[in-house]
Amino acid sequence: MRHRLCLSRIEEAAAMIDVVFLNTPQFVSESLSAALGVRLVVKVETVNPIRSFKGRGAEFLLSKLAAGTNVVTASAGNFGQAMAYACRKRGVPLTVYASINVNQLKLDRMRALGAGVILHGMDFEEAKIEAKRAARLRGARMVEDSLDAETAEGAGTIGIELDRFPEELDAVLIALGNGALTCGVGRWLKHVRPQTKLISVQATGAPAMTESWRTGSVVQHDSMSTIADGIAVRLPIRECVDDMQGVVDDALLVSDQSMIEAIRTAHRHLGLVLEPSAAAGIAAVLENRARFAGRTVATVLCGGNVTSDQMASWLNG
Repeated sequence: MRHRLCLSRIEEAAAMIDVVFLNTPQFVSESLSAALGVRLVVKVETVNPIRSFKGRGAEFLLSKLAAGTNVVTASAGNFGQAMAYACRKRGVPLTVYASINVNQLKLDRMRALGAGVILHGMDFEEAKIEAKRAARLRGARMVEDSLDAETAEGAGTIGIELDRFPEELDAVLIALGNGALTCGVGRWLKHVRPQTKLISVQATGAPAMTESWRTGSVVQHDSMSTIADGIAVRLPIRECVDDMQGVVDDALLVSDQSMIEAIRTAHRHLGLVLEPSAAAGIAAVLENRARFAGRTVATVLCGGNVTSDQMASWLNG
């Protein structure tokens, strides 16, 4: 099967990405494992300048753009921060389109990192449609997370690092948004550890990518209802659905309440504050204890951009 994401470019990305995003901690959390009844390996992607894994893909993509390129993108917040960080470092002008409901912390950080941010629409998808229109009018380079292969290939470097874990992994649970993380990591792991099951995890209130993967055709939704803004997708990208084929072994949907419980559990046992999408893998174990009992399972803690109000609500209930 021919893949859009290239193994050699994932290797190339590992040599080009800013070292602040690479070789992140990965370890078995004994107390969390005991609480969940699994041997849980956590890959921590929150301890970097933007508190998420998105810096990997943005760094790799920007390394491929010509100097002086005028860039437009759309983001729910984390990718916008990643692009702002990478663009500022290279002196590249950036405009980010985000919804009027964007997480305030993520909005403030995008602006602090030098991006021009325009708020448009009620959700990420509406903001992205406007970003594409604006990019066409301005003759700017529209960067689309997950559609631009470099964003997924950069994320695939997480797979290279997970492969260094010195034990067999029965499964890897990865949050599924538009697919950059799931498909990038999965592309590498299926090459080096084909026996490891790659399981994507999405919110029950935003299941479009999961439904698209299951049916083999793009399934769109008119609305979404989830606290997990990082994986809230209602208009899947055809190419990204195709990227999942032969890479993802199974897909699970988890409730918002399970993600909140997972956030609290991670904070209690790891001392980390996660955003809902980052806790999706733990939520999947909470909802499927019998399935994963006694197995060695890894999950990527992919983001930790949480407002003080969200922290108070989700951690304290």
